Amino acid sequence: MNLPSGLHVALPTPFTADGEVDLPAFRNVVRHVRSAGVDALVVLGTTGEAATLDDEERDRLIVACCEEADGRPVIVGCGTPSTRRSAAFVRRARELGAQGALVVTPYYNKPTQDGLVAHYRALATAAPGFPLVAYNVPSRTGISISLSALQRIWQIDEVVALKESTGDSGRFRDIAQSMPQRKVLLCGDDHLTVAAAAAGARGLVSVVANVVPDLTLAMTRAACSGDGGRAQGLLHRLMPLAHALFLESNPIPLKAALELIGLAGAHVRLPLTPAQPATVAALRDALLRVDQTAGKAT
Repeated sequence: MNLPSGLHVALPTPFTADGEVDLPAFRNVVRHVRSAGVDALVVLGTTGEAATLDDEERDRLIVACCEEADGRPVIVGCGTPSTRRSAAFVRRARELGAQGALVVTPYYNKPTQDGLVAHYRALATAAPGFPLVAYNVPSRTGISISLSALQRIWQIDEVVALKESTGDSGRFRDIAQSMPQRKVLLCGDDHLTVAAAAAGARGLVSVVANVVPDLTLAMTRAACSGDGGRAQGLLHRLMPLAHALFLESNPIPLKAALELIGLAGAHVRLPLTPAQPATVAALRDALLRVDQTAGKAT
């Protein structure tokens, strides 16, 4: 029940101009990041606008990702406010050939910490032996996993990793100090990669890597191998792009960036709306700056 450390890429879901899932563009993005040698692919997460997709669309994206993965693990976003529905998504991900599930804490209905623990236990029971990655992102869900609840969640064999996206670099240290050795702590914020790795994280779930996978992979590997100086230098080169990609809610700027580099269209689904002209201009400038430094990644 292991999943790799290293660079996991949070993939977007491209749409056509009439709002349908654009599978050819999705495959283009997967091939683009896969060719850089990334460690895992994450489909149907926040970046994939999973909350706007129906079950048939989910199935097609999972199958396409598995077909394009070339042996890399595919991790499927399966979190919903409903434990029962999340369990059904986890089972379906396994049936379709994925290697793990990313499960965000239930949002909107505000479970207690006991409820969070019970949620992950129920998902483990629903798909015994299938790796689960717990996902803590209170800015989107309105709730954070407490350190004491996390200790109980770690006792669930199927929970093999945590994607931590609180934006608090100090929390990585607190988590790493008490987590079981066999578990993996993943940073969920590109700009915190180096600080998180110094505190004990052993991987990154990245948005930036959709655009510049080579440079992001080099930074992640340097950070996780203890080469903080090199990692910090690479992060400095990536920061203008990382900043521009979060000027508006993810994945709005990412979609615009993918259009600028010719990989996929910029279309998003309501309630998201297209990137503002100022965001597109910032992305264009950031991409030019990254192009000038990308050759220095090695």
